[in-house]
Amino acid sequence: MIEELDIMKNTLLACLLAICALHLSLSAYADDEHTDLILVEAEAFDDVGGWVVDQQFMDQMGSPYMLAHGLGVPVPNSKTEVQVSSPGKYRVWVRTRDWVAPWKAPGAPGKFQLLVDGQPLSTTFGTEGAQWHWQDGGIVQLSAKVELQLHDLTGFEGRCDAILLAADLNSTPPDGGKELAVLRGKLLGWDNQPKDGGEYDLVVVGGGFAGSCAAITAARMGLTVALIQDRPVLGGNGSSEVRVWPEGFTNHAPYPRIGDVVEEFQPYSKLKDHPNPKGYKAFNDQRKLDLVESEPNITLLLEYRVNAAEAKNDAVQSVVAQHTRSGRRVRLTGRWFLDSTGDGVLGALVGANYEYTEEGHMGTTNLWDFGETNETEHELKCLCEDFEEQLSLNFTAATQPQPFPRCSWAVDLSDVDFPGRHREKTFNLTGTKQLGTWFWESGFNKDPIADGEWIRDLNLRAMYGAWDVLKNIDGKFPNHRLKWAAFIGGKRESRRLMGDVVVTAEDFRDGTEFEDAAVPCTWHIDIHSPHPDYFEQGDEDAFFSTFTRGKEYQYEGPYWAPYRCLYSRNIDNLFMAGRDISVSHDGLGAVRVMRTCGMMGEIVGMAASVCKTRDCTPRDVYKNHLAELQTLMRKGAGKPHPSNSDQEAN
Repeated sequence: MIEELDIMKNTLLACLLAICALHLSLSAYADDEHTDLILVEAEAFDDVGGWVVDQQFMDQMGSPYMLAHGLGVPVPNSKTEVQVSSPGKYRVWVRTRDWVAPWKAPGAPGKFQLLVDGQPLSTTFGTEGAQWHWQDGGIVQLSAKVELQLHDLTGFEGRCDAILLAADLNSTPPDGGKELAVLRGKLLGWDNQPKDGGEYDLVVVGGGFAGSCAAITAARMGLTVALIQDRPVLGGNGSSEVRVWPEGFTNHAPYPRIGDVVEEFQPYSKLKDHPNPKGYKAFNDQRKLDLVESEPNITLLLEYRVNAAEAKNDAVQSVVAQHTRSGRRVRLTGRWFLDSTGDGVLGALVGANYEYTEEGHMGTTNLWDFGETNETEHELKCLCEDFEEQLSLNFTAATQPQPFPRCSWAVDLSDVDFPGRHREKTFNLTGTKQLGTWFWESGFNKDPIADGEWIRDLNLRAMYGAWDVLKNIDGKFPNHRLKWAAFIGGKRESRRLMGDVVVTAEDFRDGTEFEDAAVPCTWHIDIHSPHPDYFEQGDEDAFFSTFTRGKEYQYEGPYWAPYRCLYSRNIDNLFMAGRDISVSHDGLGAVRVMRTCGMMGEIVGMAASVCKTRDCTPRDVYKNHLAELQTLMRKGAGKPHPSNSDQEAN
């Protein structure tokens, strides 16, 4: 309990320091060119209330934004105070959008108000424009200190990026692109030199299964490690924020110790205790955080996103990470780097070779859940405190009907026999297991990075459309409410960074043997595509998927993928682990599950220790020191435990 309190205190202190840093930048922004502008980033509000910080698309739009993810129930207000050096009349601009406008859907569900000193502006925001833009809020009289509040009106995914207060009542701010980036940099100090974040043996970018297990392994082998994660929790797709079921069996001969760290991070036995993969307790975020923080050689940076990097002579020199709330930027230097972002973010920044399947790739899932519950209080919970639900309501059992509004702006499923609506449509499952599970998936023919917000929003429109039909047309689940839904997308495929070997599905089918066999793969060649019962293969609006099945997608396992697919072929000090490793589109189907990705991280951590011992590159480990790596693989880096060979496939 004392340790948990210390963690909570340290986390709170870090948040307060970050917020203070932002307010210092806000009060000191004024220069000769912009003395009449005050820019307030919504994600940096003192009290976020029931709104959530969404950082997924900050590389495309320049910053995170605040999302009113209330599942149809308005969320509590977010609040902040702003100092005004020159009180007077200001024009108010709010950067927002109508998130259903790309589909020309009616209703503008993301409506919200801005309250200035407790009084709502006459403008209702989030009601216009398919693209992010500055919506005019009119003119207000500001005193020396002003309180701003975001007041959600619907609970249906309203979003606010920033608020701009302009003393020049006739000026118009830039809507995006380089011009807005320059303005942000000047007003918030983001164009200042980043602070020194330290120098490390291994810098790990991405705190999912792969990155976290790599950091733990390398730290236990004596390396100094920085682990950078852009969410407040570890585990990525296997966290309680996303809740994709972790798969992949560990601890196989001839290297039965590979997987020990994965089992510490996410024990399979604990997953089996929670048959519903959407239940938050099964993912145990606190366990993951405790495990990483127990390693003295790891410096953990939560809520930091790497969005810049420096490379020289085909080697990464440093990365720049930006805090997703305060905007504070730090530069971390290292000898070796790991891209475990899933999207190959670091690799793309430094010019690593990569491949990307433009059309017909696997999509993104946003899982959801519901329960026979009565809404009592909307309250955000830290996922690392007593394992309470986050981003959902506190619920008690319902004894009377729970209404849900009609959603004219959602996907119209009134005439669709979608999975879970009727028991005969089971996709080989039964009853309501169909609702909110893995195959509610979209984005097969969209860019998973550039179009990420569109893809996530289509998933949400499909969810709300299904729940509207079930509640208001079919009359089912009268006492139920939507209880939880992931707003962070569970991606399956995007960039794949190329290594010295590119593993294909044929390698799995043929049992191709590699002398540097390193990662045991046990999942079938699982490629998702739009479900033909509902969509054409090229339909960009598809949101149900199916998976490959049959003998041609099976292989004799475990199949050992080679070490050479875990480092870049053209960036000398860059490792990869996770779904961005060097595989083909079809080869990805067998390696992308999270526990398998965690074992990739273990191998990278071991290889990095060889790099340090031998002062060499990842490629040199294969060429000159493979036996040394294999010795470490036999020893393992975690606590030994029984084999998982008898685990049942899900």
